[in-house]
Amino acid sequence: MAMLTIPDEGRVISTASDIRTFLTNYGVFFDQWSCTEVFAPDASQEEILAAYAKDLTPFMQQGGYKTADVISIHAHTENYEAIRTKFLAEHTHSEDEIRFFVEGQGYFWFHLDGAPVFNVLCEQGDLISVPAGTKHWFDAGATNPSVKAIRVFMDSSGWVPEYTHSGIEKKYL
Repeated sequence: MAMLTIPDEGRVISTASDIRTFLTNYGVFFDQWSCTEVFAPDASQEEILAAYAKDLTPFMQQGGYKTADVISIHAHTENYEAIRTKFLAEHTHSEDEIRFFVEGQGYFWFHLDGAPVFNVLCEQGDLISVPAGTKHWFDAGATNPSVKAIRVFMDSSGWVPEYTHSGIEKKYL
């Protein structure tokens, strides 16, 4: 179950419809898909993409997205600290950042003009699309990270982070 938190206001939004409404006001797309598949720890990218093709294919066609892959982060991910550090720095992308959480969870943090800093805890079944140019960062957790997510792209080169160097994320770590 997703949860949206505005730390500076001590505010939490925990119903999917209220989270969707809040995010829509800032141009962020949020949805929840049925996510009942259970995968072996060594499940291939092809198996995971095939399991969600009935939802993924029309979503990609409607949005003009060209490719999808699977990212998997877990407690034994090699160089996890370096990977986490890269994700934790506030950045933008030149195209939408779309993630469908197949397993696990992670926090998308947002630093938007005219809005307080907030985060969305995304879990299994949550789909989020962060618009191109949106200032954000991601945290899979300091200990026992667990994220298996489908990433959707127009062109995977658009996922390269453009760091803002604002340092705002340090206030919330």
